[in-house]
Amino acid sequence: MADIQRTYLPAAGKSWAMPLYDPLVKLLGFDATKRALIGQANLAPGHRVLEIGCGTGTLATMIKRQYPNIEVVGLDPDPNALARAKRKAARVAASIRFDQGFADELPYSEAYFDRVFSSFMFHHLHAELREKTLREVRRVLAPGGSFHLLDLARPEQRAAGRWARLVYSSPQLKDNTDSRILSLLSQVGFAHPTKAKEETILFGLIRVVFYQAGVPSAG
Repeated sequence: MADIQRTYLPAAGKSWAMPLYDPLVKLLGFDATKRALIGQANLAPGHRVLEIGCGTGTLATMIKRQYPNIEVVGLDPDPNALARAKRKAARVAASIRFDQGFADELPYSEAYFDRVFSSFMFHHLHAELREKTLREVRRVLAPGGSFHLLDLARPEQRAAGRWARLVYSSPQLKDNTDSRILSLLSQVGFAHPTKAKEETILFGLIRVVFYQAGVPSAG
């Protein structure tokens, strides 16, 4: 298992802000993008699904409610977020396994999952952990499986407008561009990494991008 004593960024940035997290992300339109991410994954009964950096469990719960006959696992290092995730799932009688751990040290067997999701987590990873995380995702995906990544992404060109420049000035977004993410996916052995689509939220100020990549089928 991963060393839970490692530092991590809580879902809300600060532990004291956790009660505000879910209402805020819903207000900003993030829940709608998560539903769109589920839609691109072609989920089917019997699939095993993992969400890395599941936070308070919104995406994992959406998946289980929409597809009750699949196995859903959520992983996050933050025990406070996981406690909220478990309560959220229990309120809607969604049977989801929530584990504490880090995405770059996944405590799961090789080729166990059919789908892996990541929603607004990847840009939080330190640069040196991004490739390691993707290698772990590739390891736990079964042949024919796929990875579905949704994240904020800095435009390749300089953003226009004061607020846009402020959003993308974050060090966490410095290398979080389409070309860099797609390059990393290729580096670790994913087949046909693509940018599925992009959208904007918060009155067009924030760019969110949907990526997907597959694992070749056996034989």
